[in-house]
Amino acid sequence: MKYIAFILLLLIVSSCKNETKTEIQTESSIDQSVYDMWNTYTASHPEFQKDKLPESWYFHDNKDDANRLAALVLNGKKKASSGLYAWYKEANADLPKRGTKHIITDFDGKAKAIIEIKKADTIPFYQISKAYAALDMGTTTDPLQKWKKAHWDFFANALEQSEETPTEDMLIVCEEFETIWPE
Repeated sequence: MKYIAFILLLLIVSSCKNETKTEIQTESSIDQSVYDMWNTYTASHPEFQKDKLPESWYFHDNKDDANRLAALVLNGKKKASSGLYAWYKEANADLPKRGTKHIITDFDGKAKAIIEIKKADTIPFYQISKAYAALDMGTTTDPLQKWKKAHWDFFANALEQSEETPTEDMLIVCEEFETIWPE
């Protein structure tokens, strides 16, 4: 009986190790262009050579929007990003901080730009300003109306998965950024 318990313990330990390997493999699936961009950036800015590779990600949840928004970052029109405060709370994640860098990719994970957060705030949905909406949408034509429609739809879709619905007073994490290294 002792031997059966010992064998079961070994099986549990080895399966935990396999799970860890899977997570490591997922991290290694970062596109080489992300590493290349960061290495080129730090070669030109040696003061950041000891900094950890920033998180890399794309905007939105589909290829067309992700690639369109990355292009707006590259041409200097998109200078802000919005997320639900509830996502940060649920993930027990820190809110964005001034000076944090991110590598923006296209939908396929190819590095397009390095951005640096200049300002972060938490604001109720109904209090988003026209000026902020223009920074996030990359347009000056009806930016607030477009921002509210696009983000309401996006948040509603995301919240639907957890059987929640958006509200006018839901908190939005508003990040303003600067593109510091384009592709």
